[in-house]
Amino acid sequence: MAEAIARDLGHSASSAGTHPPKDRGVAPNALIVLEEISIDTGGLHPKSVDFVDPENFDKIISMGCGVSCPALPIDEDWGLEDPFGREIEAYRITRDEIRARVNAIIDRGTDA
Repeated sequence: MAEAIARDLGHSASSAGTHPPKDRGVAPNALIVLEEISIDTGGLHPKSVDFVDPENFDKIISMGCGVSCPALPIDEDWGLEDPFGREIEAYRITRDEIRARVNAIIDRGTDA
């Protein structure tokens, strides 16, 4: 969701996970809640942090979920609970929190 939200707000972004599913795509509820607010979900697919080159990003943010990425320099850890497998309302809450935090980054950037 973070990738799609950041892109919708005008940023170049990519999301990756520590254990991306190989046998399925993005969680259907994630796609539903993004489409509810007219965010394009085209091209989204699970990716692994193993293939992230930190040199390609200005900022690397961890959603949290109780994992660590020792090979990546994490700039911020948002400590968000992964909604995977939960009811759709959990996805909406996570979507809205991600959107608020990405907007806060935008706001900090314009204040500098």
